[in-house]
Amino acid sequence: MERHPARPVALVRVVLQSLAFALAQAILSRMLHAAIAPEPLKVVTSFSEPRMRKSTIAVLISCLALASCSKTPPASSDKPVDVLLIGGGVMSATLGTLLEELQPNLTMQMVERLDSVGAESSDTMNNAGTGHSGFAEMNYTPENPDGSVGASKAVEINEQFEVSKQFWAYQVQKNYLGNPRTFINNVPHMAFVWGDNVDFLRKRYAALTHENLFKGMLYSEDPAQIRQWAPLVMNGRDKNQRIAATRMDIGTDVNYGVLTRSMVKHLTETGMELKLRHQVEDIKRGEDGIWNVTVKNLADGTTKTVRSKFVFIGAGGAALPLLEKTEIPESKGYGGFPVGGQWLVTTNPEVIKQHWAKVYGKASVGSPPMSVPHLDTRLVNGKPALLFGPFATFSTKYLKNGSWIDMPASINTGNVRPMMQAGWDNMPLTKYLIQQVRLTPDERLATLREYLPEAKMEDWTLQNAGQRVQIIKDDPKKGGILQFGTEVVASNDGSVTALLGASPGASTAAPIMMKVLEKSAFRDQLKTPAWQAKMHEMVPSYGRKLNPDAAFANQVRRYSSSVLGLKAFSLNETDPAQAPGAAEVPAASPAPVFTPAAAVAQH
Repeated sequence: MERHPARPVALVRVVLQSLAFALAQAILSRMLHAAIAPEPLKVVTSFSEPRMRKSTIAVLISCLALASCSKTPPASSDKPVDVLLIGGGVMSATLGTLLEELQPNLTMQMVERLDSVGAESSDTMNNAGTGHSGFAEMNYTPENPDGSVGASKAVEINEQFEVSKQFWAYQVQKNYLGNPRTFINNVPHMAFVWGDNVDFLRKRYAALTHENLFKGMLYSEDPAQIRQWAPLVMNGRDKNQRIAATRMDIGTDVNYGVLTRSMVKHLTETGMELKLRHQVEDIKRGEDGIWNVTVKNLADGTTKTVRSKFVFIGAGGAALPLLEKTEIPESKGYGGFPVGGQWLVTTNPEVIKQHWAKVYGKASVGSPPMSVPHLDTRLVNGKPALLFGPFATFSTKYLKNGSWIDMPASINTGNVRPMMQAGWDNMPLTKYLIQQVRLTPDERLATLREYLPEAKMEDWTLQNAGQRVQIIKDDPKKGGILQFGTEVVASNDGSVTALLGASPGASTAAPIMMKVLEKSAFRDQLKTPAWQAKMHEMVPSYGRKLNPDAAFANQVRRYSSSVLGLKAFSLNETDPAQAPGAAEVPAASPAPVFTPAAAVAQH
C-alpha cells in the first residue's frame, strides 16, 4: 500500500501531543500534590489498573501509527551545506567561529527563530552575566560527609573559563570582536554568608587557596573590612550578626548577548548565511545520509528544506524536542524540566553607585544552581546596573519566548518513565518552586533585605529573566535522574550533535564546543596536525591544565588578560604556597608557544 506521510503524520503528532499534554498534567499534578499534601500520595505501579492500561495502550497505538506513516526522505540533487547551526546563541556562534577558523571553506548556515541573535538565553538580562570561575559560587564546592569541602568542581569550572578567555583574546587580536570592554569587564566576585554558614565559608576558603588558580582570594569575618568591599551589604546590618566573606578581584562580568552578536557578525562577513525569524520544524536523515531540515519562515509561513552534512542543535531549551525529531538512538531517554527566573532590578543611581561586586550567597536546600541568590553589578550597554535574584518561576515553556506545550510535546514513551521518576525523587525542588512561585512582593523584599538590609520597595522592580531546561536522564538503577549540568549528545557518526542542559552555560562555551568537535563528524580532522596547530593558536592551553603548573598559568593568564584588559595575579613560581601581590592588568604578553613535550609531560 502506498504511504502518504504528510497528513497522517501531522494528525498522529497532534494525537500524541494531546496524550502527552494530558500525561504532563498528570505528572505535574502528582508532583505538586506530593509536595503540599499532608497525606502520602498513592503511586500507580500496576499495569492492571484500568486507567494506566488504557493510557498505555493509547500511547502505544499512536506510536505504532506514527512509525508506519514516517518515511525516510529520498536522496536529492540539491547541494547540501557543510554545517547547519540551529539557534543563534553563544554556543552556535562559538562553534561556528571554531569551524570557520579550522576550515574557512566550509559552507555554513545559521537558523534563529527570533528577529535577532543572542536574544534568548544569551541575552544580557536572561542570564547571570557572570564569568563563572568558581570564585564565589558555593554550589561548586560541596561539603563532604566528613565535613571537608571539595574544590575539584570549582577548579574544573575555573579551568574552563580560562579556556574561554583565551578564545576571546584570540578573536580580539584578529579584530573579530572589537573592543573587549563592550563584552567583558572586571567586577570582583564575593561569597557572603552569615550564621552557621561562616564555618563552611572558612573551610571553603582554606580548600580553594591550596589551588593555584585561586591564589589571591581574600577572606574576612571583620565587618569593617566587608563594609569596604560591599557597603550596601553592611548598611543597617545587625552588629551582632556573625558574618564572613571572600573576595576575588579578578572576577568578571560578561555580556554574552553582545559577545554573541559580535561573533555572528564576523561569521556573516566571512560567508555564513544567517536566517532570522526561521524556525526548525523537523529533522530527518535522507537515504543518502544527508540531514533534511524543514525550516519555516515565520514572516510569510512558507517552508523550505535545508540539506546539511552536519547539524548542531544549540537551541537552548528547544534543543531537546529538536533532538527527539532526529530519531537517533542516542536521543532516547532524555527529558527536560523547565525552570525560569525573575530579577529584582533597581534603576536608582544612588543605590547602584554604592555597589561594585557580584555577591553570591548560599543556595537554599533543593534549589537549582541557576537560583543561587546574588546581588549583581552588571554592565548593560556600558552602564552599571544592579540586580538581585534570581527568584525561580515555573512554566511548561522550554524557552522564554517558547510555547506552553513545549514540555508536554517533548514527552514520549522513551522518556516518560525517567521524567516521572525524577519528579518523584526531587520533591525538595518541587517544594522550592512552589514556595518561589507563591512569593509576595513583601516576601521578595524580605529576601533582598538579607543582603541589603536597607532596601526600599520603591527602588526595585520585578523583571523576567531567562528560561532553562534541566536534563532528566534515563538511569538503569534509579529510573530517572535530574542533572544540573550540560551534556553533549551526538549520533554515532557525529553528523548531528546537540547540547542539553543549562549550568554553567555561556561562560564555558569555548570548552563545551571543543567537546562537541571531539564528538562530531569533524573528530578525525581535529586530530590532524593542521587542526591541532590551529587549536593551539586559538587556545594556547588546549590539552593542558593550568592549575598544576604555576609558571604556565602565569603565561596564559598574562596573555589573555593583557589582550582583554583584565586584571591577573602573578603567582610565585618558586614558592606557589606564597600569596600573590595585588592583581593588575599585565603588560602586553605574547601567547605561550605550544610544545608537544610539555603537554605529554603533564599527562
